[in-house]
Amino acid sequence: MKKRVLSTLLLMAVGLQFALAQRLNVIFETDMGNDVDDALAIDMLYKYHRNKKINLMAIMLNKEGQYPPRFIDLLNRWYGCKKIPIGATTREKNSTMSHVKNFTEVVCQMKDEKGRPLYKQLPEGKENWQDAVMLHRQLLAKSDDHSVTIISVGFSNNLSALLASQPDGFSPMNGKELVAKKVDRLVVMAGHMENPNYKEFNVINDVPACQKVYDEWPTPIYTSPFELGEKILYPARSIKEDFGWTKHHPIVDAYKNYLPNMEDRPTWDLTAVLYAIDPGQMFSLSPAGRIKVTDRGCTTFTPETTGSHYYMYTNEEQRKQILDYFVNMITKKP
Repeated sequence: MKKRVLSTLLLMAVGLQFALAQRLNVIFETDMGNDVDDALAIDMLYKYHRNKKINLMAIMLNKEGQYPPRFIDLLNRWYGCKKIPIGATTREKNSTMSHVKNFTEVVCQMKDEKGRPLYKQLPEGKENWQDAVMLHRQLLAKSDDHSVTIISVGFSNNLSALLASQPDGFSPMNGKELVAKKVDRLVVMAGHMENPNYKEFNVINDVPACQKVYDEWPTPIYTSPFELGEKILYPARSIKEDFGWTKHHPIVDAYKNYLPNMEDRPTWDLTAVLYAIDPGQMFSLSPAGRIKVTDRGCTTFTPETTGSHYYMYTNEEQRKQILDYFVNMITKKP
């Protein structure tokens, strides 16, 4: 009888280890607050994490300001993911939209009918965010080799600084060595592959950092370009009609604040997340090549058999499938 119990426990332990091994390790980089597609994208990540499809290791803010990390803390609590660490950028306020009172601040300041915060969050003055680059190094250092996928849907400042980081108490490797050893791939929303003269927002906000990442990143980079998400519009109708299962929802409130006229919105950041986690047959992939960022903030792609850069594109049927996926995923209860 004892042998049978021990065998069962051993099988359960092996099964648990196998299940954990199947979960994709993900670090998410976001400029939360500049556009509501970041909020829609992170909703998907929380659900993947809750459903044990991924291990969401951390959420890094590459946008400066007080409220973007507070909003992430609020979401962590609302989605039941309080243990996910938050990394904040140390760059100074140089975002082209840093002066705008964005939806992260508005949602954090919302009150209920009794004047209390509508959503649970860390009290003001108790912020304890970690430095994003140091958190990257800490998490990568203890990860298995080539086991981490980084998804970046904002600016490149954190990733550029990570590449330039030096050995420390977390690892004797410099940043580039650490990334090469621990990261499997980088999935990015950036650039425009159909128009070499287009200055895409994520690129032009920090051109030198973006150049450094595309020039020096030591693992494959998969890019979801501007034109991909621009052709797949998330329907505002769904925001208005498909959330009857809850009285209050921070992503819905964020969308309504960002787009008070309730327009449909391109799914730029969502496409990067979907490709990284659950692409199925919904994307086509370019040949291997090299993406260059010009000093003007434009992007060009040159096919090269030895290149490590790729970009995604879609046909009409794939776009229909992707949109259905987004609506079904985002309107589900966490």
